[in-house]
Amino acid sequence: MCAGFLEAYRMTPGKCGAVRRPDRLLADQLHHRGVPLETAENPLTLAAARRLARPADAPPLGTIRSLAYCSPVIEEVLRLQAGPECFRHLRHRIAQLTLLR
Repeated sequence: MCAGFLEAYRMTPGKCGAVRRPDRLLADQLHHRGVPLETAENPLTLAAARRLARPADAPPLGTIRSLAYCSPVIEEVLRLQAGPECFRHLRHRIAQLTLLR
Protein backbone atom coordinates (compact mmCIF):
# COMPACT_ATOMS: atom_id res chain seq x y z
CA MET A 1 0.00 0.00 0.00
CA CYS A 2 1.25 3.50 -0.79
CA ALA A 3 0.75 4.55 2.86
CA GLY A 4 3.94 2.64 3.68
CA PHE A 5 5.89 4.75 1.20
CA LEU A 6 4.50 7.93 2.74
CA GLU A 7 5.32 6.78 6.27
CA ALA A 8 8.90 5.99 5.22
CA TYR A 9 9.13 9.46 3.68
CA ARG A 10 7.66 11.04 6.83
CA MET A 11 10.38 9.36 8.92
CA THR A 12 13.24 10.57 6.69
CA PRO A 13 15.55 13.01 8.52
CA GLY A 14 15.80 16.45 6.93
CA LYS A 15 12.34 16.64 5.41
CA CYS A 16 9.53 19.01 6.22
CA GLY A 17 6.51 17.77 8.13
CA ALA A 18 3.94 18.01 5.37
CA VAL A 19 2.99 15.28 2.92
CA ARG A 20 1.50 16.92 -0.12
CA ARG A 21 -0.66 15.67 -2.96
CA PRO A 22 2.32 15.16 -5.33
CA ASP A 23 3.94 12.98 -2.64
CA ARG A 24 0.81 10.85 -2.43
CA LEU A 25 0.68 10.56 -6.23
CA LEU A 26 4.32 9.47 -6.46
CA ALA A 27 3.83 6.94 -3.64
CA ASP A 28 0.81 5.59 -5.51
CA GLN A 29 2.86 5.34 -8.74
CA LEU A 30 5.62 3.44 -6.94
CA HIS A 31 3.06 1.08 -5.46
CA HIS A 32 1.43 0.50 -8.87
CA ARG A 33 4.85 -0.13 -10.46
CA GLY A 34 5.27 -2.94 -7.97
CA VAL A 35 8.21 -1.29 -6.21
CA PRO A 36 8.51 -3.12 -2.87
CA LEU A 37 8.27 -0.92 0.23
CA GLU A 38 11.82 -1.89 1.29
CA THR A 39 13.10 -0.83 -2.12
CA ALA A 40 11.48 2.58 -1.62
CA GLU A 41 12.74 2.92 1.97
CA ASN A 42 16.35 2.23 0.98
CA PRO A 43 16.68 5.28 -1.33
CA LEU A 44 15.25 7.50 1.39
CA THR A 45 17.88 6.08 3.73
CA LEU A 46 20.63 6.65 1.17
CA ALA A 47 19.51 10.23 0.44
CA ALA A 48 19.33 11.05 4.16
CA ALA A 49 22.76 9.50 4.79
CA ARG A 50 24.31 11.51 1.96
CA ARG A 51 22.84 14.73 3.35
CA LEU A 52 23.95 14.00 6.93
CA ALA A 53 27.46 12.91 5.95
CA ARG A 54 28.34 16.23 4.34
CA PRO A 55 31.40 18.03 5.69
CA ALA A 56 30.70 20.23 8.71
CA ASP A 57 31.94 23.32 6.87
CA ALA A 58 29.70 22.73 3.83
CA PRO A 59 26.84 25.17 3.33
CA PRO A 60 23.63 23.89 4.89
CA LEU A 61 21.14 22.18 2.64
CA GLY A 62 17.51 23.16 2.48
CA THR A 63 14.73 21.03 3.85
CA ILE A 64 13.46 18.18 1.67
CA ARG A 65 9.99 19.30 0.65
CA SER A 66 8.92 16.49 -1.66
CA LEU A 67 9.18 12.75 -2.08
CA ALA A 68 10.20 13.58 -5.66
CA TYR A 69 13.56 14.75 -4.26
CA CYS A 70 14.36 11.07 -3.80
CA SER A 71 13.10 9.89 -7.21
CA PRO A 72 16.57 9.78 -8.81
CA VAL A 73 17.89 7.88 -5.80
CA ILE A 74 14.96 5.44 -6.02
CA GLU A 75 15.93 4.68 -9.61
CA GLU A 76 19.61 4.39 -8.58
CA VAL A 77 18.81 1.89 -5.84
CA LEU A 78 16.59 -0.13 -8.17
CA ARG A 79 19.69 -0.62 -10.37
CA LEU A 80 22.02 -1.40 -7.44
CA GLN A 81 22.66 -4.86 -6.14
CA ALA A 82 23.33 -3.68 -2.57
CA GLY A 83 22.17 -6.08 0.09
CA PRO A 84 19.99 -5.27 3.07
CA GLU A 85 23.03 -5.16 5.38
CA CYS A 86 24.26 -2.06 3.54
CA PHE A 87 21.05 -0.19 4.31
CA ARG A 88 20.92 -1.47 7.90
CA HIS A 89 24.39 0.01 8.34
CA LEU A 90 23.25 3.32 6.84
CA ARG A 91 20.21 3.45 9.13
CA HIS A 92 22.50 2.87 12.10
CA ARG A 93 24.85 5.66 10.96
CA ILE A 94 21.92 8.03 10.40
CA ALA A 95 20.74 7.38 13.95
CA GLN A 96 24.24 8.18 15.23
CA LEU A 97 24.62 11.31 13.13
CA THR A 98 21.16 12.57 14.02
CA LEU A 99 21.95 12.26 17.73
CA LEU A 100 25.17 14.26 17.26
CA ARG A 101 23.42 17.21 15.60
